[in-house]
Amino acid sequence: MVPTIEWKDGIVRMLDQTRLPLEVTFFDCRTYHDVAKGIKDLIIRGAPAIGIAAAMGVALGAQEINTKNFKNFYDELEKVCNHIGSTRPTAVNLFWAINRMKEFTLSNKEKPIIEIKKVLIDEANRILQEDIEACKTMGRHGAQFIKDGDTILTRCNAGALATGGYGTALGVIRAAKEEGKEIKVFADETRPVLQGARLTAWELMEDGIAVTLITDNMAGYFMKKGMINLCIVGADRIARNGDVANKIGTYSVAVLAREHGIPFYVAAPLSTIDFNIPSGEHIPIEERNPAEVSHIFGKTQIAPSKVRILNPAFDVTPARYIAAIITEKGCFKPEDIGRLK
Repeated sequence: MVPTIEWKDGIVRMLDQTRLPLEVTFFDCRTYHDVAKGIKDLIIRGAPAIGIAAAMGVALGAQEINTKNFKNFYDELEKVCNHIGSTRPTAVNLFWAINRMKEFTLSNKEKPIIEIKKVLIDEANRILQEDIEACKTMGRHGAQFIKDGDTILTRCNAGALATGGYGTALGVIRAAKEEGKEIKVFADETRPVLQGARLTAWELMEDGIAVTLITDNMAGYFMKKGMINLCIVGADRIARNGDVANKIGTYSVAVLAREHGIPFYVAAPLSTIDFNIPSGEHIPIEERNPAEVSHIFGKTQIAPSKVRILNPAFDVTPARYIAAIITEKGCFKPEDIGRLK
């Protein structure tokens, strides 16, 4: 699998996910403004990957600061952090990574600025490596829920493309495959940006995992026919009570799964849990450009001009619909997730 993001020769290189699956190209970020654009414009997406990008953006921004005074350096670094933090409001990994980079900077304030700049790069790369390991561990924990011969429904993309590598929901699927289980995946298209059609289907085909693409309104049909055994999705933010924000339409899938007696699982690293908010009602939901709905990739118009459009990027699935939350620390009932703090 091509790296989703990496620090390469003094730049942050992102796999441009807006061009997949037809073209594999890269977006090279030479300034922290470029990193912010990459996050905002979905060149890189998926909560863990956004967190890694934010950390690398902070490290990149630090290289641009010209001063030998720590207070001046930190004041400028906060401006970098605020700019990157303004890109997308829902994925908590973004803010987790920024805060970690700020705390790391403060813990190294006695060092010369030139050394702080270097160790910030090291810390960003450490976050990348930690994410890959967390996903692999999460996969091993979650594979227990998948039986040989199962067919799994997933929504959006929670694979290597959404993380530093391996994936959260798709990491669980990969781990089951590596255990020798014969499995199949149903990937729904995930309107309006089609992450399931463009990214998940492509990623699973690259890995040789049997995948069937369906439209968003077909899930109930296949559940009723007994063709889906379980659902696994990722998350962009998890509240302290176990409510989960994920790509818009996830809530509908969870309700359908409950109706048909199908277990619904969420896979996410600890960095996705926001212990500061009590429930999903407090999760900010990003409202995106109406053109994502009215046009296909900004090119082909499919709706009347000037029609009113709402385009929330996420919805919240209440904890009561979730069978277990899978993390690198193990699998938990949603009501127990707050104990991880």
